[in-house]
Amino acid sequence: MTRLKVLAIFSPVVLTACVGGPAPDIATPPPDLPSAFATIDRVATGGKVETLLPLNDPAFIVLSDAAVDGAPTLLEAVARIEQARANAERAGAERLPAIGADAGVTATRTNPAQFSNSLPPNITFDTERVAYAANLTARWDPDLFGVLRAQERAAIARIGAAEAGAVAVRLALIGEIAASVIDWRTLNARAEALQDDLDAANAIARLAGVREEAGLSAGFDRVRAEAAAAASRTRLAALESERSRLLGRLVTLTALPAQQVLSVLDEIAPANALTDPPTAVPSLVLVNRPDIARAEAELAASDAELAATARTRFPRLDLSAAIGLLAFSPGDLFDEDSIVGSLAAGIAAPLFDFGRIEAEIDAAAAGKRIAFQNYRDAVFTALGDVEAAYGLIAAADREAHAAVEEREQTERAARLADTRYRAGLSDFLTVLEARRSADASGERAAAAFGRARRARVLLWQALGGSVEPEEAVVN
Repeated sequence: MTRLKVLAIFSPVVLTACVGGPAPDIATPPPDLPSAFATIDRVATGGKVETLLPLNDPAFIVLSDAAVDGAPTLLEAVARIEQARANAERAGAERLPAIGADAGVTATRTNPAQFSNSLPPNITFDTERVAYAANLTARWDPDLFGVLRAQERAAIARIGAAEAGAVAVRLALIGEIAASVIDWRTLNARAEALQDDLDAANAIARLAGVREEAGLSAGFDRVRAEAAAAASRTRLAALESERSRLLGRLVTLTALPAQQVLSVLDEIAPANALTDPPTAVPSLVLVNRPDIARAEAELAASDAELAATARTRFPRLDLSAAIGLLAFSPGDLFDEDSIVGSLAAGIAAPLFDFGRIEAEIDAAAAGKRIAFQNYRDAVFTALGDVEAAYGLIAAADREAHAAVEEREQTERAARLADTRYRAGLSDFLTVLEARRSADASGERAAAAFGRARRARVLLWQALGGSVEPEEAVVN
């Protein structure tokens, strides 16, 4: 009879354990990678990843140091790593026994009238009683089916995701600072070119004024020359708005006062040549990009969470024990008769939950599918970034070389026209048209060179950065 009762009690649990199956299988095949980048053959390769950054610019080094040390976005990412580690430690601690202690004094008073006349004659009891107790308790879930282990794996994977997120923030910070410093140097070069144009226009205006006073030319020549000088002054003044935008951006990135940023940018930077980009293959990007690493860690976490959710269909065993002292006077607290204790084991399993657990499993499975598609998106975003960066370098280099050639040709034509005008071999209109063609060619060349340098920073980011430039920034 006893065996039948035990079987009747535990048969639903056994049945539930048999019905509960493994987690649903969600296919996560690795993305198919091309053998090489299609746009890489448009540029001359052979350089190193670290040479894509302006490491010889003192402003970049100082501002990058400041950003790595105190940028709020990076410190927030570091704090998220600490949070993820704490969550993983908590998940690991859930697999260990929980031991506690308690002590207390309880006073009770009973009204004899509550028993009415049900007490036997001559039976009395104390209506007031004080109990003194001290206990040591323990509780443990053996995790028979691995729910807690799966939750711990998910929490550990979240640490990897947080670490990759911090690397991605650092990569973005360094890339943004490098691009901003390059833009600042480009503004300086454009300003120098525009100042040269303004000086040349002023010289022509003075010459036209002298010839007007001598009666050798009409006053209209001087007016047109002064208009050309005014146009150069307008373009030069327009650069200040771009300076203000860059300054504000660098203050945000570095968490430094504007005056300190300006003093750093005032340092003279050495001339930079356009370096050859490195050779890269898609598999390298897959390993190097922090956003891919983060997406991969999130996928691992979602897989562990799905396993943990699926295992909630299995029975759960709970063990508990307590040992302590219970006495009704302080003097009897340490008597042998005051020792009390308990030992319990319980098992519980869902029997009829009307689809609650299945819905949770479906949600976890959908979460894993989402994580897998996010991973694929990160992979193809990285491949697209690298393809675009190589193509952008090729186009920017061609533009820069063409702009330099244009500047040289137009300047030569302007000098020749000026010489012929002074010798009386050409009219003022020819000089003005040659000067107008030469005007802004220097600015266009400086801007094109800056875009070519900036394209290299984009490639550095697209390739996932490199260890060498990060160490140079930190040290």
